[in-house]
This record gives sequence, C-alpha cells and structure tokens, in this order.
Amino acid sequence: MVSLRCKMVVKEELKKLGLHFIVVDLGEVEILQDLNDSQRDALKIALNNSGLELMDDKRSILIEKIKNVIVEMVHYADEFPKINYSDYISEKLHYDYTYLSNLFSEVKGITIQQYIILQKIERVKELLLYEELNLTEISYLLQYSSVAHLSNQFKKITGLTPSQFKLLKNRHRAPIEDI
Repeated sequence: MVSLRCKMVVKEELKKLGLHFIVVDLGEVEILQDLNDSQRDALKIALNNSGLELMDDKRSILIEKIKNVIVEMVHYADEFPKINYSDYISEKLHYDYTYLSNLFSEVKGITIQQYIILQKIERVKELLLYEELNLTEISYLLQYSSVAHLSNQFKKITGLTPSQFKLLKNRHRAPIEDI
C-alpha cells in the first residue's frame, strides 16, 4: 500500500466488512477487534479484487515498510532528510540498516539504493510533467549533487534525457506501487 488511493480503498473495504480500524497508514492497518478466519478470508479476497494483498509474512511486511518509508520520503515529504538515507530508514524502522539492506536485496533483487533511485526518477518525471520547476530546481529539491548528475541518472534509467522526456507526447510514468 504505497499511495493515498490505496489507503482509501483499504478503508472502504474495511467499512464494507464492518471492521473498525484505528489506523490505516501506508503499508499497515490497525483493527480494533481480532479477525476470525472468515473475516480474514473476506478481507483478503476484497483486497485482491482491488489489486492489493493482505500480508502477514513478517519479511514481506518489513519489505513493504521499507518501500513505504522510501516512497514517503521521495514523493510526499516536504524536503529530503538531512541525514544519510541509510540512517533515515534505519531510524524510521528501528532496525539495523545492514539487516534491512540484505533482506531487501534478497527479496526484491535490487538494492535499497537502486530502489531509491527508481523512485527519484519517477518523481523527476512527475515534476517535469507539472512544468512548475526547472531542472536545476528539481535537482536541488531531490538532493542531486548537480543537474548533470540528475541528467545522467535519468538517462541511464529511462534511456532519455530530461529534455527528450519533456518533448514526448506520450510521457510514460510507472505507478508508484509498480516500482
């Protein structure tokens, strides 16, 4: 659950099933009552029908939490943390970064750093589409060391320069939850 739309869908499904919740946050839900097997199955089916899944495997839950921290940091935070990403993620999740990094790489097949880069490139695409900020402002906002660094990374990931991307008629952006 990595978008606000996902949160809305989950809330609606919980309401339809008569389940009372305390918190529906990115990646986790806290329900007031214990779920019986039939409620759990009904919730699982309802979420699957909406393109979401119910996770109860601790490793999968932790991976989702890592992804949510990164998505929140890149797409929803007013500014990037002033500390290293590794320290930020470790502090947010209360786990040793080496453990998180090894788990993420093992399960997802890419490093946390690569995932952050993919998220940042999607954010760059979004900001380019809005046309409110120039590339210098975008590079500063996303804490790139320079416009050249951003441009090189953008081209490496997308195969296009930021300028070429802006000129495309069909500008393709991947949904955040698909990255």
